Amino acid sequence: MRRIMRSKRCRPKQAKGLTHEYLEKFLEVQPDNPWGIRNRAIISLGYDILARRSELVALMTDDIEQRPDGTLRLMIRRSKTDPFGMGRLAFTSKRTARLLGEWLKWRGSEIEPLFCGIYQGRAINRALGPDTIKLIIKNAARVCGLERIEADAFSAHSLRVGAAQDLLRNGHDTAAIMRAGGWKSVDVMARYLEFAEHNVWA
Repeated sequence: MRRIMRSKRCRPKQAKGLTHEYLEKFLEVQPDNPWGIRNRAIISLGYDILARRSELVALMTDDIEQRPDGTLRLMIRRSKTDPFGMGRLAFTSKRTARLLGEWLKWRGSEIEPLFCGIYQGRAINRALGPDTIKLIIKNAARVCGLERIEADAFSAHSLRVGAAQDLLRNGHDTAAIMRAGGWKSVDVMARYLEFAEHNVWA
């Protein structure tokens, strides 16, 4: 099997990174209605905390804490690599704090999941499914006017990939990137950075 593997070229497949360039476009094309308010908050938060889609839909309103500097601190209580629920802290930008505030103001205080469904223009007390995050990203990519082949390369995981690549380009060290994304292994984190447009000689 090893000989067969060595005989074939095997570049790793990875979702296209939703880097800051795309982030701005994806936020801009969201509609001015309750769905758009929610989707902007989801996209911005998912990027800031390098979230998996399962982590985004599992967040509860009580998991968020406002910080004095206008940003937010979140507790991600369980994830793919944290089956025992030890949790990890994550932090957001002021942009995300503002967008999430707009969503919570519209959604109301009686809803337990941070991100819930909307039925007939009203928030319902039920968490979104993970596939909804994928659909939000895919739809934003299409509405942006990207070529089909490029739009199809995006998935819910693009938030995590793109944010990691941006952190690398912005000069953050390995420890900072691993902490932001909750990685325990340098090797796993490195796979996310493989396709980053980061030329150390430029």
